[in-house]
Amino acid sequence: MENMNIKILVVDDESRMRKLVKDFLAREGYTVLEAGDGMEAMDIFYEDKDIALVILDVMMPKMDGWQTCREIRESSKVPIIMLTARAEERDELQGFELGVDEYISKPFSPKILVARVNAILRRTLGNAGGDVIEAGGIVVDKAAHIVKIDGKPVELSYKEFELLSYFMENQGIALSREKILNNVWNYDYFGDARTIDTHVKKLRSKLGDKGEYIRTIWGMGYKFETD
Repeated sequence: MENMNIKILVVDDESRMRKLVKDFLAREGYTVLEAGDGMEAMDIFYEDKDIALVILDVMMPKMDGWQTCREIRESSKVPIIMLTARAEERDELQGFELGVDEYISKPFSPKILVARVNAILRRTLGNAGGDVIEAGGIVVDKAAHIVKIDGKPVELSYKEFELLSYFMENQGIALSREKILNNVWNYDYFGDARTIDTHVKKLRSKLGDKGEYIRTIWGMGYKFETD
């Protein structure tokens, strides 16, 4: 199967949960590594350099999901999906600040989890075709997952990258927050406008003076314009 060389690390203190997730991902052909807590996860993570995605449970003994996420982010931009039992917005916003890419709240449908994993990996592993978008001195190379501003590379999180790509693909079009949520966060993310606003704010600051290309349309959403 085509996914066989793709490794996914599943971190959850419930072995039943790990087995459920592992079975579904293995069916898709992924290689699944397991850890029962954050400390074990970090050992595996540091040992194995080619983990393509991490699925993290928030509530775990010894070292919880937040802490594990922080540690991973110190050295890697690998996509992280958080499994959360409490769908508290505060938690989710904290997670986005830390660089979590997706949230899936328990109980969830394994089919949805697999769909999210497939979608994220399709993008981060660059199977999206070598399309390069350019506007106003910003170059986004979707296949290589690189953003350059006036020739200098800029570090963006996975979600910031997606958001910028979406804006640039829709130049001059007013985009509602709902539309952005549906396209960048996908159908199963029940977030709210603040999630988008938080990300736009961070994206603008990373773009420096080109951040003003992302214009706020009051009461509606945003529009990307370079002129």
